[in-house]
Amino acid sequence: MRYLLGLDIGTSGTKTALFDEDGKTIQTATYGYELFQPQVGWAEQDPEDWWKACVKGIKDVIEKSGVQASNIKGIGLSGQMHGLVLVDKNHNVIRNSIIWCDQRTEKECDYMTKVIGEKRLIKITGNPALTGFTLSKLLWVRNNEPNNFEKIYKVLLPKDYIRFKLTDVFATEVSDASGMQMLDINTRNWSEELLDDLNIDKNILPNVYESVVVSGHVTEAAAKLTKLQVNTPVVGGAGDQAAGAIGNGIVSEGIISTVIGTSGVVFAATDTPRFDEKGRVHTLCHAVPNKWHIMGVTQGAGLSLNWFKRTFCAKEVEESDKTKVNIYDILTKKASKSKPGSNGIIYLPYLMGERTPHIDPNVKGAFLGVSLINNHDDFVRSILEGVSFSLKNCLDIIEGMNVNISEIRVSGGGAESDVWRQILADIFQHSLTTVKASEGGALGVAILAGVGAGIYESVEDACNRIVKGKEKVNPNTDLKDLYSKIYETYNSAYPRIKDI
Repeated sequence: MRYLLGLDIGTSGTKTALFDEDGKTIQTATYGYELFQPQVGWAEQDPEDWWKACVKGIKDVIEKSGVQASNIKGIGLSGQMHGLVLVDKNHNVIRNSIIWCDQRTEKECDYMTKVIGEKRLIKITGNPALTGFTLSKLLWVRNNEPNNFEKIYKVLLPKDYIRFKLTDVFATEVSDASGMQMLDINTRNWSEELLDDLNIDKNILPNVYESVVVSGHVTEAAAKLTKLQVNTPVVGGAGDQAAGAIGNGIVSEGIISTVIGTSGVVFAATDTPRFDEKGRVHTLCHAVPNKWHIMGVTQGAGLSLNWFKRTFCAKEVEESDKTKVNIYDILTKKASKSKPGSNGIIYLPYLMGERTPHIDPNVKGAFLGVSLINNHDDFVRSILEGVSFSLKNCLDIIEGMNVNISEIRVSGGGAESDVWRQILADIFQHSLTTVKASEGGALGVAILAGVGAGIYESVEDACNRIVKGKEKVNPNTDLKDLYSKIYETYNSAYPRIKDI
């Protein structure tokens, strides 16, 4: 049997997962690390912590699985997108990585928009200037830490630093590079015109490959640390969202994924690059050769329910502790006792600002329409409905970009709730399918590694073989008119509360 290894360098920890060629999970290991916040709105991590977690994880899965390292035929890398990793000429990290959720670069984004122009920036990179993306972070270092900027030999992304530690090669791939805002997503190469306009030397950027291409091989030094076999191929891999989409089989136009995690994501693969002129959704290169993807994001999906649990559900948490029933099962059961429409409550899930359809980091969340008839069950249901309305905003924009939808697949922690899945289907007025694939991003890049190693003919071939549909949820058509009216009210609320 041949095996594939997937590494997913997340924000809270790195998951290492070993799969056989049929996509079955053989062994996993996860190791965490710290997040540093030197100031309000700043977020940093030490890249060496990622590497230590990878070394421990790889050793763990090899030793505990009993699989011979020689039977691991390929390695795929996924990770948190947009993080800035700076390496000097001696290949040492210059400073902590400024990661995706850092918000310090508002001035740099204004500068980018002024120099490049918003429409031109969207046309080249698929996105307006965003504080979370890598380019604005690089400009911040140039403006605020000139001594560190002068030391830069290479600019890397989180997973690509791990690639360097494994292979001694500086490289990236198109899906993750798209989130740096220095790639022309139309040509799938670095944008020399953008770099020239911003006076950035192209030589500090790594070579960029398609995601299935073998970019390097495990070195003797890395093999000694990890117990991998020397020369094991490492493919380009993918950013976390593209990797997760491949793990869900979202590799051809018409199949959409909706992920209800901490944030919520609606993800669509496309055959051509398509842009929203207002920049409300992200357009990036997909990890599938000659494919692109559109992605709408709501910041406060599962986050909203988690916040409500921590703030207003002491009784339910105590019940969960006593009965050992999952707290979210308890909460969603309560939601099922409320009526569709939550007896008049509408929840706006803007606890961390919003990205789609409103690019507004400052807007605040709200419960609207509260009256004396409302109870705890109504509030819980309104959260599930409000997040679902926000995800419908994403879906509507994507449909408006001439993406035909044949199937919607759902995953993430929120999608484990049959109550939330049904609410989402009723609001979307579309059937939803859950998928059997586990270990999302790690499986996605293991699939890419399998293509690079020649185990699968293509990403599409691998997904057809590995990713299977599970349970289907059909919408209640009797609720179409009710939810349409509430959705109109939901959409009218943002202009009224955005300045509060």
